Amino acid sequence: MSAVSGHMFFPARLVLPLGCLALGFGVPLRAEAPRGATPLPPPGAPVSVAPHLASDWKAGAARVVVTPPKLLWMAGYAGRNKPAEGKVQDLFAKALALEDGTGNRLVVVTLDLIGVPRELRLDIAERVRETHGLPAANLILNASHTHSGPQLRTRPPTPAELEDGKTAGALEYTEKLKGDLCRVIDEAIAGLAPARLTWNKARCGFAMNRRRDFTLPAGHPNADKAPNPDGPVDHEVPALRVEGADGRVKAVLFGYACHNTCLGFYNYCGDYAGFAQQYLEEHRPDFVALFLTGCGADQNPYPRRSDVVPGVTDLELAMQHGRSLSNAVEVAITANPRPVGGPIRAAYEEIPLAYAKADRAPHLYPVQVIRFGGDLVLITLGSEVVVDYSLRFKKEFAGPAGVWVAGYSNDYNGYIPSLRVLREGGYEAATGWAESVESRIAEAVHRLHREVSR
Repeated sequence: MSAVSGHMFFPARLVLPLGCLALGFGVPLRAEAPRGATPLPPPGAPVSVAPHLASDWKAGAARVVVTPPKLLWMAGYAGRNKPAEGKVQDLFAKALALEDGTGNRLVVVTLDLIGVPRELRLDIAERVRETHGLPAANLILNASHTHSGPQLRTRPPTPAELEDGKTAGALEYTEKLKGDLCRVIDEAIAGLAPARLTWNKARCGFAMNRRRDFTLPAGHPNADKAPNPDGPVDHEVPALRVEGADGRVKAVLFGYACHNTCLGFYNYCGDYAGFAQQYLEEHRPDFVALFLTGCGADQNPYPRRSDVVPGVTDLELAMQHGRSLSNAVEVAITANPRPVGGPIRAAYEEIPLAYAKADRAPHLYPVQVIRFGGDLVLITLGSEVVVDYSLRFKKEFAGPAGVWVAGYSNDYNGYIPSLRVLREGGYEAATGWAESVESRIAEAVHRLHREVSR
């Protein structure tokens, strides 16, 4: 099936759970309620979850389809041996623009793609600065890290790469993506309208630490087995609710710390995060759900892949995990809403991270801290960050303001291990960083946190 046909592709064995779409994504299908179920109430007027709050924010949200028009080679798995074969679900870029009462703006862009190359971030930041006067510190680009999207490329391929064909089309796609990102940001800013912001968090439980248990002695029957049910995880699901002055919910920005690796096939798809966004949007007209990936470098969704659960496909598992996550978001945006006030204060720095081998040039690594008044602090880190960072910063900055930590932001340069993971070794430690990696990042986060907290 063509990737641009607009139709869905399902494996032959797939059985759709109740409530999934059977006619095409974006076309809601409501089955009759099962016997004994409480009937759905008729649609009513929008109801604010926090009517006591003034609508002293402005917000705008937009989305654009970024599914490749061609069947390109896919990103995420080194063992890929052919290009994409079709699509299950469109991939999106989405933008949320926020403006506080003093005119300060923040733009958050989320991508259903493998990562955000540094060159892409720098290019978009410069274009948005020229067009809208937005400082680089006030722009977040975050990728869901789906392994069912295309390769990205910001530099021309070498002759050898052109010959093997694996990178064909990746540079052209990435150049088009830049235009798509600028347009979706333009649309979000153009749509700024009075709004109120609230946030809270819920929990979701399908992520598990995918590393083996390094505390077990050699010779233990489970010493070399993964995943590790006792390993560190971050099951929090933070969610920022954006509602209009009339109480209608306009957008939600939500997060979770887990790889998007349910799927192993050759079809474009947003994986569990794509389904979570779809489920949140499908019965809300003109609503935008944006997924902000957490520190999930050492986290996988479990169960995952076909036939782990007898008779259940990987696509069904992605849908089920997506439903689980969307349910958590529904709770987070309705239960005990916490107000989010201004002003927006943002700080951004690129710090040199050293490699263990002295002959390798340091990598410039982005660290970003954004504060929403005294109510919420958002920390973004580049590349694939292990969960230790999220747990550490939530503990170190615990206080009246909520703390939200995201990875996969503004850069894509391999795994970022903590000192613990680096010393243990294993897959997430293989990039070759010096042992100063965690301390350098933590020092920068604390420095920027002080800057936005003055």
